[in-house]
Amino acid sequence: MDEYIIVTTFCDKKEIANKIINRLLEKRLVASSQVSKVHSKYWWNNELEESDEYKLEFRTKESLFSKIENEIKKIHNYETAEISYSEIKGASKEFLDWIVKTL
Repeated sequence: MDEYIIVTTFCDKKEIANKIINRLLEKRLVASSQVSKVHSKYWWNNELEESDEYKLEFRTKESLFSKIENEIKKIHNYETAEISYSEIKGASKEFLDWIVKTL
């Protein structure tokens, strides 16, 4: 049985965020996407950095993660992009069925 996941990545440009979202939806690799603006602080090249970013989240199946990761990497402009996922636990059957029907 497939596990259901939320894939997360961050980017610094709205145009890149939209390209990633559109590509994954058009290829039916994800059932939905959410984007929100966030402020991040992080270490990069031994320097403390701070920037506004777009947080992208996608609902999908774990079996599609490697394809999703590859598609994101084709578009992403970061040298080292976070592309991670967490499992969806305790979701309604109707919601999980919707993911299956959509993909």
